[in-house]
Amino acid sequence: MASFEPDPRTTRRLRRRPADTRPQQQPYDEPPRRPRFDRPPPAGNDWYATPPDVDDRPRPPWPPAAPGRSFPPAPPQRPAAPARPERLRRDRRGRFDRIGRRPRRRLPRRVIRVLAAVAVVQALVVLSLRWVDPPTTAFMLANPGDVVQESVPVEHVSRNFLAAVLAHEDAALPYRSGAFEWDALWSRAQAHLSGDEDPSGSTIPQQMAKNLFLNQELSAWRKAVEAGLAVELAALVDDRRMLELYVNYAQFGPTIYGVCAAGWYYFDSPPQELSAAQAVQLVGLLPSPGHVRRAPGGGLDFQVDDGLGWLSRSHVLNAQARVPRHLDRLGFQPVEDAGIEGLASDQPESDGHCTSRPEEVAELIAAEGTA
Repeated sequence: MASFEPDPRTTRRLRRRPADTRPQQQPYDEPPRRPRFDRPPPAGNDWYATPPDVDDRPRPPWPPAAPGRSFPPAPPQRPAAPARPERLRRDRRGRFDRIGRRPRRRLPRRVIRVLAAVAVVQALVVLSLRWVDPPTTAFMLANPGDVVQESVPVEHVSRNFLAAVLAHEDAALPYRSGAFEWDALWSRAQAHLSGDEDPSGSTIPQQMAKNLFLNQELSAWRKAVEAGLAVELAALVDDRRMLELYVNYAQFGPTIYGVCAAGWYYFDSPPQELSAAQAVQLVGLLPSPGHVRRAPGGGLDFQVDDGLGWLSRSHVLNAQARVPRHLDRLGFQPVEDAGIEGLASDQPESDGHCTSRPEEVAELIAAEGTA
């Protein structure tokens, strides 16, 4: 029996186990082959076959839904971030606006819209004057007393009176295109600003604009507005209608408006029968009609309570010195050039053409005791 010498090494780890006690090496077994899914299976391979006891129906990737809930479940919502306080800034006018936005410009747009609406309405009012007699005017509304006014067609007005009006107020009306001459308007503006006397006076379209829409204020802005309205009137209203409106709404006394009331109040005469002398006296009242009254029995009386009768009388004397010469030289031709043909006596008579004294005039004469 063979014997072994003892191992002098004391380290247990390095000791060699006897051969008979070593574990026997197992024979090499080939590792099991796993199926590969990157290539088709070989023929006759049953790795992909479904076991007979397995249900091969497709199933959703989530568990079955509980009663009262929907699947797939909605993704979880993140909590909303807290709203940041709105930052405001103050503009030049002290209003607040959001930072990052342009300042609102609603006020200019609203002003433009309002002005456009006013311009349209005003243009329609002026256009209606071609056919409609206005029930009142700005001058009549400003009169503190009860006004007396009645309209009459211009064809039923004495040609003496119409010719006297054109000669005294606006001789160029039938021959001018527009409300006025721009050179004359510029000269009047310079005279007004410098405090000098008016060199020419207002035209009939300018006077109509003032009587219908404005007041008696002698300011520069009122003159400017008057010029604009006069241009619009001249563009929309012809000369015949312009003259008709003027003689029906011009002021001839403190409460007397229009040739119908003026003829009956001062001379007991209808407007169709006014003589040249009577017509000249009436047009002389146009620059200053507030300081005159009816004389007893008819005519003009300048002895009034305010003591300014001399002002109206001076204008009447001025008209008596100038207008008859124009009438003798031109006759009724300017009236015909304005679109009014024939004589008032040639027109058929009618009750609505101021052929009888208005009741308001009769009551005023009775109240004054100047019948």
